[in-house]
Amino acid sequence: QAQLVESGGGLVQAGGSLRLSCAASGRTFGSMAWFRQAPGKERGFVAAIMWSAGTTYYADSVKGRFTISRDIAKNTLYLQMNNLKPEDTGVYYCASRPYYGLTSGSGNYNYWGQGTQVTVSS
Repeated sequence: QAQLVESGGGLVQAGGSLRLSCAASGRTFGSMAWFRQAPGKERGFVAAIMWSAGTTYYADSVKGRFTISRDIAKNTLYLQMNNLKPEDTGVYYCASRPYYGLTSGSGNYNYWGQGTQVTVSS
């Protein structure tokens, strides 16, 4: 069983930056990811990272603006978000799976955090 706790969300103006954190505990991870869910929409993939190798994978909508990273010693996942846009607004969730390989499918992740709200004003 893994426990994931997100933090770092908030209200920011368009063009601003935020850094999300996800503190992980309970078991080892093959890969981790960030997803987001806007009001009235399905949860969508943002970025993923292979825990040991650090290989990353991004949704096209965030490429060049967001960076996913991890601190293995601290068992913490990060999402640095720059040049934020109003369409980035939503609840951001971190997720983990015990298997290696990068995937954007939410059904492939076994453990989820409770989410943190990000609101970008125009």
